[in-house]
Amino acid sequence: MKNILITGCSSGYGLATARHFLAQGWNVIATMRTPRPDVLPRSERLRVLPLDITRAESIAAAVAEAGPIDVLVNNAGIGLMGAFEATPMATTREIFETNTFGTLAMTQAVIPQMRARRAGVIVNVTSTAAVVPMPLVAVYTASKTAVEGFTSSLAFELETFGVRVKLVEPGYGPSTAFASNTGSRMDGLFPEPYAAFAQGIFSSFTGQSEFTLDTDVAEGVWRAVHDTTPQLRFLAGADALSLVPAR
Repeated sequence: MKNILITGCSSGYGLATARHFLAQGWNVIATMRTPRPDVLPRSERLRVLPLDITRAESIAAAVAEAGPIDVLVNNAGIGLMGAFEATPMATTREIFETNTFGTLAMTQAVIPQMRARRAGVIVNVTSTAAVVPMPLVAVYTASKTAVEGFTSSLAFELETFGVRVKLVEPGYGPSTAFASNTGSRMDGLFPEPYAAFAQGIFSSFTGQSEFTLDTDVAEGVWRAVHDTTPQLRFLAGADALSLVPAR
């Protein structure tokens, strides 16, 4: 029975992915900054571990406690919308610290055991915002685009060791990345003259019928984990499937 470690499992994509793999009989290591076992079904195949991917000591402790990891899913992230002009550089660095450097650090922490076994899968969850440009998410897009470039290069680097590296790209759906994880970071990021422009962007989503669901991402991760072809990118969500081919 294989072991999967998923970051950012307290809600959204990570929670749905943990539930999906648990239902399929996998051993699931669900990590989150503040452990909340109550959000997942009770199971002997489930472990909930504390993990802050921006702290090296937290990563080391979680990886050591997890034991052998067959699949790593780098899902934890922070969303951000706002005018770049009004975004403090401190906020930009905070987004990159989690979305980009956190992903790199987790990946680096598990590579040695996968390389030694000559087996394993690393799945990085990014966004179609890194593929199809969208206004008012410049910082978020930059953080995810960096992960896209990192992943595509790493896939070549690790294939000689039998380790597969994949990308899952959710659409523009109303994910928790832009809700519960954003907090007060967007305060003041829509000043004049951006307010009217932003309202127009928000209005364009009204009535849209195609959105990415958390379960779409879970299924996308499932496909990526089991894919043994050279395919790197896996779209997740109806809007992703329509947006990317039309770019």
